[in-house]
Amino acid sequence: MSLPASLTQFLASVHPYDSLSDADLTGLAAECFVENLSVGDTVFKLDDAVTNLYIIATGEVEIKDEVGVQLSVLGPRNSFGERALLRGGLATRTATVSSDASLIVVPSKTLFRLIDTEPQIARFFDRRRPPRAEKNDLATLPVDQFMTRDPIICSPDTSIREAAMAMQAAHISSICVADADGFKGIVTVRDMTNRVVANAASTDAPISSIMTENPLTLASTALGTDVLHTMMERNIGHIPIVDGGQLIGIVTQTDLTRVQAMSSADLVGRIAKADDVATMARVTAEIPQLLVQLVGTGNRHEVVTRLITDIADTVTRCLLASAEERLGPPPVPYLWLACGSQGRQEQTGVSDQDNCLILSDRLTDTDAAYFEELATIVCDGLDACGYFYCPGDMMATNPRWRQPVHVWRSYFEGWIAKPDPEAQMLASVMFDLRPIGGDESLFADLQQETLNAAAKNSIFTAHMISNSLKHQPPLGLLRGLAKIRSGEHRNRLDLKLNGVVPIIDLGRVYTLQGQLKPVNTRARLEAAQAAGILSVTGGADLLAAYDLIAVMRLEHQVALVKAGQKPDNYLNPSDLSDFERSHLRDAFVVVKTMQSAAASGKGMLG
Repeated sequence: MSLPASLTQFLASVHPYDSLSDADLTGLAAECFVENLSVGDTVFKLDDAVTNLYIIATGEVEIKDEVGVQLSVLGPRNSFGERALLRGGLATRTATVSSDASLIVVPSKTLFRLIDTEPQIARFFDRRRPPRAEKNDLATLPVDQFMTRDPIICSPDTSIREAAMAMQAAHISSICVADADGFKGIVTVRDMTNRVVANAASTDAPISSIMTENPLTLASTALGTDVLHTMMERNIGHIPIVDGGQLIGIVTQTDLTRVQAMSSADLVGRIAKADDVATMARVTAEIPQLLVQLVGTGNRHEVVTRLITDIADTVTRCLLASAEERLGPPPVPYLWLACGSQGRQEQTGVSDQDNCLILSDRLTDTDAAYFEELATIVCDGLDACGYFYCPGDMMATNPRWRQPVHVWRSYFEGWIAKPDPEAQMLASVMFDLRPIGGDESLFADLQQETLNAAAKNSIFTAHMISNSLKHQPPLGLLRGLAKIRSGEHRNRLDLKLNGVVPIIDLGRVYTLQGQLKPVNTRARLEAAQAAGILSVTGGADLLAAYDLIAVMRLEHQVALVKAGQKPDNYLNPSDLSDFERSHLRDAFVVVKTMQSAAASGKGMLG
């Protein structure tokens, strides 16, 4: 490994240096040198001055955080030291050789020169997720975000009558013609009128006799503006979307109208005007497509989830109003609250329901029957609208979560006084409560009382911190990602349970320590940073990690929706590029580091 030629060849196999030209690779190799180390040797330790980047050629190096918790064991082609170099030169971790190793040493001046002159390398070492442009207009929306997928097709020898019947049954204005060799043509309602009815043509003739053969098409990479301009210029209302000769979708004027009209406000308005649950369910069925559009047009993840949650809130309030109309006025004041992702305003394309009822202390046994029925109406309605029943029965239909204020106060007091495992879990959920409909005064004092009491109880705080460490980021050895080992989602990452949930749990701990008001996770992290519970650096790292994981989760769900599948949280890391995997793993390392800081009792200043 001491010869420049060998270094050049090795560096050419390491990302991101594989993007360099042969001449630049040779120049890079000439500026590097090899250092051979033995088991137990320390490359650098916490607070050491770091002046080089290290790339492992052979052997292994163990990385530990500031409190001695192992973050990873790195093997060949992995690098370390960049964190310190990019943050002023002081190590925030310890690197120790765990198997005899040969390290390629890249001087800091060489690394910074590459970052300044090579965009690919600069992008690799920039751990921030690049800002996404806000482009919420149809003109800049990729066509695959709004086209109709799996359009109705028929073979060239299908009779005109059969094709017309298929169009009528599907309530569509065109039918595409295709065979095993690919897309052949299109027939529209106008074609049926002008070429069949007006000419008294036989409906037994094959559809190919009247189709527009080889019509104008667009690729899935086209933009909305291409569709708009083409339709206007050619005076057509249907454009097949064809890739490699195969029909993958179609765009019609109806699709354009729908995408221009579709917004969370549109869905909210239609739900508010709905006469029954079935109508609301038809609207909420459009949420996956709205998710595709919101993500595709560059909205921040916290904006997307807030808009998606607003729809659930509207459905809930409409169901409450419907229940009151059916049952009559409530006998005593009540408050319906959401917890879980709806409570935090973080719903995505797949959500169950988590809710409860706080009732006035004037409640009588007779009154209780009214609220049992109200809860059933609302929870059944939510389930019909796609917010499926909570597997853990954390719903207002469960009598335990439908109680007067004094009972809820006793719940909170008991969980704080005796924080056993169930109490920790329940307290975690209940810290995410958010009023949806009813008398909010029933909760205002209770919420502040609970937060104050919990923050003053060091034992409860310690248990909450312990509870926040139960969900670990999926970090494996050798700079890998720990995938699910068995079952339906084998070899995938759970971007909910092992991705965002560890950060959600940390956010609750920060809220408790600072007695902070926000319920939304990102707002909690920002508030913790502003209050000094998180340092500027630690807070920035955790926010960046949360943003990256949350965005990847949404993008994964969007990809499933676009493929005609139901959204879920299980990402196959092999679907990611090396660059994306590297950054995702770095985000998980940040979360692991912050969990370690919480567990150590050294504070959250990470």
